[in-house]
Order: sequence, then C-alpha cells, then structure tokens
Amino acid sequence: MLELRNISFGVAEEGEDKEILRDISLTIPDNKLVVVTGPNGGGKSTMAKVIAGIQKPTSGRIFLDGTDITSLSITERAKLGIGFAFQQPVRFKGIQVFDLLKLATGKNLPVSDACEYLSRVGLCAHDYIDREINASLSGGELKRIEIATVLARATRLSIFDEPEAGIDLWSFQNLIEVFEQMRRDIKDSSILVISHQERILNIADEVIVIREGELAEQGTRGEILPDLIGTASAVRGCRKSGVSQTEETEC
Repeated sequence: MLELRNISFGVAEEGEDKEILRDISLTIPDNKLVVVTGPNGGGKSTMAKVIAGIQKPTSGRIFLDGTDITSLSITERAKLGIGFAFQQPVRFKGIQVFDLLKLATGKNLPVSDACEYLSRVGLCAHDYIDREINASLSGGELKRIEIATVLARATRLSIFDEPEAGIDLWSFQNLIEVFEQMRRDIKDSSILVISHQERILNIADEVIVIREGELAEQGTRGEILPDLIGTASAVRGCRKSGVSQTEETEC
C-alpha cells in the first residue's frame, strides 16, 4: 500500500514560488487499478513523478508498505518495486527489445519468458524480440514494449503517466485490453494510471480527482464516475451551444 501524507510541491517561476500540489493526502490500496484524472495542469503528472522519486516534495511524507520512502531516490524506489512509464517512452538506439527486458528484470532472462511478457501486451514475440528500440517502432508499439518491461520487473506499484498520449485509435484499443488483463492479473501489487480517457476510467477500481493541485475526490468508480462524466458532458454541450468559456462553469 502506498500512502501520501500532506504532500505539497512547488517551484520557483519568474522569481515567485508557484505551488503545484497542495497538502495532498491519499492512499493507493493493494490489488487495485487506480486512475487519477482531472483538468489539464491540475498536478496529476507532477504527483506521479513525486511518487516515483523524479521530483522531491516540498513538504509531506510518502510511505510504501509502512516504510517512509520520502528521501529515497528514483533508483532506490525502483529497487523497492515502484515502476514508472512515461507519456513518451524513450527510444534506445542500438538496444534490442530482448536486451531491454533483461535489463528490466536485472537478471538472466530466458527467451521463453521474454516472449511471454511480449505476448501479454499483444505483441508477437517472433516479430519483436530482436527489434531495435528505435524510430522504426510506432508510438503504440513502444507503449506496449514499455508495459512489458514493467511486467518483467514485477513491480509493487506500476505508474503509467497518460499512456494514451501519442498513439492511434487501434493502438489505444490494444492498450485498453492490456490494462484490462493487468487488472485481472493483479496480485500483491497496484496499478496507478494518470488519464483523461473515459474508457480507462471505466476499468478502474478507484478514481482520484486532482484539481488545481488539490485532492478533489477519491472513491470507487461507481461513486465518482457518474458525476465526473456528467460534468464533462455538460461542458461539451456548452461548447457545442456556443457558450463562452467563462460561462461554462455555470452551465
């Protein structure tokens, strides 16, 4: 279980302090797929990076299974089982898919196991095991390979920052299927996904809403999603009707 206690994060911008996260306290339970959503610029991705250790909180504490990990580096957190998948996966020129999977496990990896990880994300192992991680791979292929590396690491907490970014509709459909399978296979671990996509929200066990750097809501999909989708539909309706942006909040 991951717990955030009174987490805040700020940066200096043009000589002034800008607070991006404000006093966020929440829990990511075990054996759940949790989706974090909310308006653009609300602090969702920043919170994910704070959890992974990419950013250090200005104040507050982070606990993994009761152990304070606030001061630990991204490498130390990775060793404890926190995995992070970026919006735009990194391309590694000269490194093959099999090499990347071996690096993810940190040990000798049988080809059969590597093929199994690729199969679990919907990729034909025969076609991809020797492929180089370069520009020949599409955004959707890179996303699935990155997810395969997360599976290979057997992480306690897997964090995916807007996994739908930069991929086509066909790849997105495959991505949903991968997350659905991951959710079915969860055991002694958790999945945290940062996303706006309704189809990803629809497979969540719990939904967290971050708005203007603060925790706005947290609950089960059934508790949060109806109002959330209703609000989004109302805003879209306002826009189609020509209502100005300033009036949308009242529509």
